[in-house]
Amino acid sequence: MPRVSMVEYEQCDAERKALYDGQIARHGRITNMKKTLLHSKLAFNVLMEWYPMRDEVAAFLGDFATNVFAYSVSEANSCLICSTFFRKILIDAGKNPDNLELTEKEAAVADYGRALALAPRHIEEEIFERLRAFLNEEQLVLLTAFGGMMIATNLINSALDVTPDNYLKDYMKK
Repeated sequence: MPRVSMVEYEQCDAERKALYDGQIARHGRITNMKKTLLHSKLAFNVLMEWYPMRDEVAAFLGDFATNVFAYSVSEANSCLICSTFFRKILIDAGKNPDNLELTEKEAAVADYGRALALAPRHIEEEIFERLRAFLNEEQLVLLTAFGGMMIATNLINSALDVTPDNYLKDYMKK
């Protein structure tokens, strides 16, 4: 059961309605996490920076590797909503998230995503060596910040026990 209610459109002031409408215009829906975040406009706005950060990471990693990274972070964090969201993206792209065939680059970012989520102070140097083979320092910083943003969304969904969106139900791990 959710620990915080979702803000419904009828409850919104003009500024929240604009944020709500913006999500529907950009993404075709507003998720339960975003409806929860609308209790705080600042929290909502900060976490919506996930999208431009994701786009910058995808510019150098590619969409697939970026989704693998976010999925790896979310799986390691046991975030039901985020891991299911990325399972959906991977499945809809014709991939099997339970048996991904990854290049060296994709495997390195997946390993890094898991390590960020599980033990960020104890990431093996070998993972960084693998990342340095294809990332410069600016890209490594941006990827790490994106991982932090992913962890933040995982935390919101898990700590507040946000209800999974109906469109994700068919993609949940069995």
